[in-house]
Amino acid sequence: MRILYIGDGQPVNTSFHRAAALRRIGHEVIHVDPRAKLPSWRIVGGISTRIGLWPFAPWINSTLRQSVGGAQFDLAWVDGGAELSPSFHRWLKRRGIKIVNYNCDDPFGSRDGRKWDMYRRSVCIHDATVVVRAENIPEAKACGAKKVMHVFRSYDPVAHAPCVLGEEDRQRWSSEVVFVGSWMPERGPFMLQLVEAGIPLSIWGDHWQHAPEWEQLHSIVRGPAAVGTNYVKSLQCAKIALGLLSKGNRDLHTQRSAEVPFIGGPVFCAERTTEHEKMYREGTQALFWSSAAECARKCHAILADEERRSCMAAAARARVLQLGLSNDSIVSWVLDSLTANSSTLSRDLRAN
Repeated sequence: MRILYIGDGQPVNTSFHRAAALRRIGHEVIHVDPRAKLPSWRIVGGISTRIGLWPFAPWINSTLRQSVGGAQFDLAWVDGGAELSPSFHRWLKRRGIKIVNYNCDDPFGSRDGRKWDMYRRSVCIHDATVVVRAENIPEAKACGAKKVMHVFRSYDPVAHAPCVLGEEDRQRWSSEVVFVGSWMPERGPFMLQLVEAGIPLSIWGDHWQHAPEWEQLHSIVRGPAAVGTNYVKSLQCAKIALGLLSKGNRDLHTQRSAEVPFIGGPVFCAERTTEHEKMYREGTQALFWSSAAECARKCHAILADEERRSCMAAAARARVLQLGLSNDSIVSWVLDSLTANSSTLSRDLRAN
């Protein structure tokens, strides 16, 4: 199949990983980035939350049409799609191109202001709308979606493959308990409680200097966001990796819920949710908590038990492979399901 892939083109982005997965399973993929010629996303992103991306639509439409030119495609895979107007979607449809939209964000939530205005207006034009939250199924339907597919988030078998580590890597990235992620308002108090409970915590991530707790936390923030192979190393060299959710995005699991166990090395220690409990067996494949105090107790206990840590990390990796949560598996299922008669499909985990 010849696929026009419209999504973020940065190699460290999960959108780029899904394009690579489509190539690995045998499709010809032409990747265009709708943000490539926009001003800095820091500027555009701020505008998008206040008034939406409508002001940039003519520019984006023109750029994408020039990129596509007269080329023929069987399918357009739109990854995200906040930047694409309904008129561009209709332009694709007039060319006889089916449209699959995959969105691992929460475009029907309120966290991002008006960023997803054009997306919501375009849902009715998609041939299939792929979401990662159960709440998004009826929300997409309410926007006129023809077919909604619900999937779990996935790891990339190439980008997240464990690295061969040297002594320099271990010296730079080794940690007892690590969190790799950006600051969010609810995360500062949680991290402070862990520190006060004596947890030897390391953080790699952006914007932590904005935390009201910065004075108490700055010594454990070891650097900005770890990306690419550094992301893998920062997790692989830890004994425990924390899995925090984004409250604004209504998360019950995140990308790290699949990536951390696949990378191997640390015990995955995450917030207790129905989806995490469905993915991993508590106590043998992962640790779950409902408060900072419970998280601290479990971290202290597992840090003192090297053999249990090793067994649990190995069991979690075997489990995530068993669940079929690779990008290759997920994109294959989406494409195979396009011809299904049902207007709503959920990809269940392969094993219970």
